[in-house]
Amino acid sequence: MRIAIGSDHAGFHYKHQIIEHLLLTGHEIADFGTDSEAPVDYPDFIRPVAEAVAKGDFERGIVLGGSGNGEAMMANRIRGVRCGLCWNVESARLTRLHNDANVLSLGERMMDLPLALEIVDTFLATAFEGGRHHARIRKLDHEL
Repeated sequence: MRIAIGSDHAGFHYKHQIIEHLLLTGHEIADFGTDSEAPVDYPDFIRPVAEAVAKGDFERGIVLGGSGNGEAMMANRIRGVRCGLCWNVESARLTRLHNDANVLSLGERMMDLPLALEIVDTFLATAFEGGRHHARIRKLDHEL
């Protein structure tokens, strides 16, 4: 799967660990930055990830920050992006199953790395359930 990933300084360390993990499992990754712990403004790195997913250049996106809240807010400003802020495996499963989320937001300060990797794996492996959820997704995307 082609995956776009980006973080601010507070998500920098997990971003690199997630990239390594995903490359080992055969995914194609594009890193949109940042490249250090130096303070940055998260929209500068999250918007390009969301735009790339919305354009169809990537199947999924992953964005990271300290809490993941601002990153999810930024990603969801882009039409066609459905970004889920996940804090456990079940939230990752449901955001794909019911919401067809195409971007995952994680907070590095909110969980340990093994959990973050498990959330990523669940997000990528879970298919959209469809059915009654299609109409809701169209409403999110203003297609009705």
